[in-house]
Amino acid sequence: VAVKKTDNDKPLPLKGIRIIDLATFVAAPFAASILSEFGAEVIKVEKPETGDSLRKFGTPTPRGDGLTWLTEARNKKSITLSLSDPEGQKIFKKLAKGADIVCENFRPGTLEKWGIGWEKLHTINPRLILLRISGYGQTGPYKDRPAFARIAHAFGALTYLTGMPDGPPLTPGSTSLADYISGLYGAVGIMLALRSRDSSGEGQMIDVALYESVFRVLDEIATAYAWDGNVRPRLGLHTSNACPHGHFETADGEWISIACTNDKMFERFCFVMEQPELSSKDKFASYLTRIEKADSVNAIVSKWFKSINREEALSRCLNGGVPVAPINSIADIFDDPHYKDRKTLISVHEPTLNRDITIPAPLPRLSETPGEVRNLGPTLGNFNKQIYTEELNLSDREVANLKKRGVI
Repeated sequence: VAVKKTDNDKPLPLKGIRIIDLATFVAAPFAASILSEFGAEVIKVEKPETGDSLRKFGTPTPRGDGLTWLTEARNKKSITLSLSDPEGQKIFKKLAKGADIVCENFRPGTLEKWGIGWEKLHTINPRLILLRISGYGQTGPYKDRPAFARIAHAFGALTYLTGMPDGPPLTPGSTSLADYISGLYGAVGIMLALRSRDSSGEGQMIDVALYESVFRVLDEIATAYAWDGNVRPRLGLHTSNACPHGHFETADGEWISIACTNDKMFERFCFVMEQPELSSKDKFASYLTRIEKADSVNAIVSKWFKSINREEALSRCLNGGVPVAPINSIADIFDDPHYKDRKTLISVHEPTLNRDITIPAPLPRLSETPGEVRNLGPTLGNFNKQIYTEELNLSDREVANLKKRGVI
């Protein structure tokens, strides 16, 4: 489905909020992208000539920017500005004075080195909110270490948990997962800071560490270790908190996921397998027994799934009230009727390529003021003229001079 703007006339909730996005790659820019979908204006500040390194990441397009840029820099307006140049810093301070939010994910101390750190920005604009995302946070002995999402996955313990029990630690799905999780926390932080500003009139600084975002979503591993010293190992296809609760191969070589999170669910599944005796008290009725004898339970379940094709397994489990899903590839997703009905994928026309581009739809879904995608990732500096001449009142001669010297 082709979607550009929402059809209702209600103003989006963040209309009138201006974000200056200084950040690179994914983490802090993702926070800005989320808020842009709900009305915030995002001015993307990029290096002159080269722009954000995310432009060259992923599948290339004929215009030179990759597909990752087109989808993740949605709704943004690009300007070029050298923040390491004194004149560039002076221009940025003018922008910051009229902004609500600044997003950055440089190494801690970089903005301070350029004379545009939190204390300076707060003096210039006391209502300003500054989102800072870094690998290890703004404080602590590791704060100056370089980091990307892969490093955060390792340091935050996610990588340790990923893979087969007897195999090496693996990449947890997306190499950028920590960036996206941190961007979500950044967006939540900004909304909280805006709410606080409504009553106090003061902005504040938000400190998000990539590793902490990853660590926060690992359920009870910290609590369990503090409780009895348990170090959760790699569990491969299954989990430690429920059984059967994992991935199983079917007769046609496809894969399926089931989640029997309690005794009642297991009882239903036993009826689906036509082996109701397995849920008796002298067998596996209790989840504690199933966890203790997980190898035996999983072997029985695995044998049953391998006896039928995936579609038959899905049908039987769904009819029996057992939580189940196919393990989808992206090709499966494009054919799935549920994705189509909810418009989880949308198409936006990109004039620079003269074609529609398919992207994930805005989330979350609001009933009255749903998010919108007004444009895909912008070409480099596409809003230089509007910002520098029409808004900051620089003359054409000044702009040309700044461009010649590499400031913009």
